Amino acid sequence: MRLGIDLGGTKIEIIALDEAGQVRLRRRVPTPRGDYGATLAAIVDLVHGAEAELGTRGSVGIGTPGALSRATGRMRNSNSVWLNDQPLKEDLERLLARPLRIENDANCFALSEATDGAGAGAPVVFGVILGTGTGAGIVVHGRLLTGANAIAGEWGHNPLPWPRGEELPGPACYCGRHGCLETWLSGPGLSRLHAARTGEKLDVPDIAARAAAGDARCEATLAEYEERLARGLAHVINVLDPDVIVLGGGLSNLTRLYANVPRLWQPYVFSDRVDTRLVRNRHGDSSGVRGAAWLWNEEGMTGQVAGNRG
Repeated sequence: MRLGIDLGGTKIEIIALDEAGQVRLRRRVPTPRGDYGATLAAIVDLVHGAEAELGTRGSVGIGTPGALSRATGRMRNSNSVWLNDQPLKEDLERLLARPLRIENDANCFALSEATDGAGAGAPVVFGVILGTGTGAGIVVHGRLLTGANAIAGEWGHNPLPWPRGEELPGPACYCGRHGCLETWLSGPGLSRLHAARTGEKLDVPDIAARAAAGDARCEATLAEYEERLARGLAHVINVLDPDVIVLGGGLSNLTRLYANVPRLWQPYVFSDRVDTRLVRNRHGDSSGVRGAAWLWNEEGMTGQVAGNRG
């Protein structure tokens, strides 16, 4: 039995997958925001409760914003700030009396979709989350690629490629730089773009609905967003050349992206033909927690052991 935990800012979810990837149990509780000790206790209670109900012990994988530092073994870059600089993996391994695996939530999303989702069977999968933030993960032949610095797939904190004059230096990013892809391609980035162009403060669903109803200003906003997304993904194709790019997060629900973006990325890709497929995720909001459970799949085990050295 594989247990996956999605440690989010507002909820903690656990899922139990059997050998066939079928869901045997799913539970969620509110995240004790700001309280590290209570967060540990909530995770331990979820694991013990699931195992008691199922009558078996399972492996545990955890997906969380942020990542483990290779230098310290502690959490860093998490927007659940009470986790930062805490020995989360070490503490949970002690409390649960077993080894576990922790990965960034975007990596878990990519692993889920590569294992039994929209990218299943593809040799190289690039999984992108377009939501409140912008992140990505890379899976190669079933193995999650984490890299020497545990930052493989940190696409959102690269600059917008082929920038135009009016796009420089770009919006300020919380990482301390300007013009990161996240500032352009996240949901807040899209809303900010529309407000800057029109003075209207709309969220993404409203922009999409008005564009579909013929609103020319909302249509122009989405067209500008699609062109930037095409540039951002063309850069990935030129470097990684993935077979499939899977989109997740709230913006993945914009069905127009899957026809428009591949048409727009062609001029930026260094090839006479682009066979990379752009697809919508299969598992939706469950991809992250499923990917956490799949951190213990045999195909990806070698990469995960390397990826979790602290």
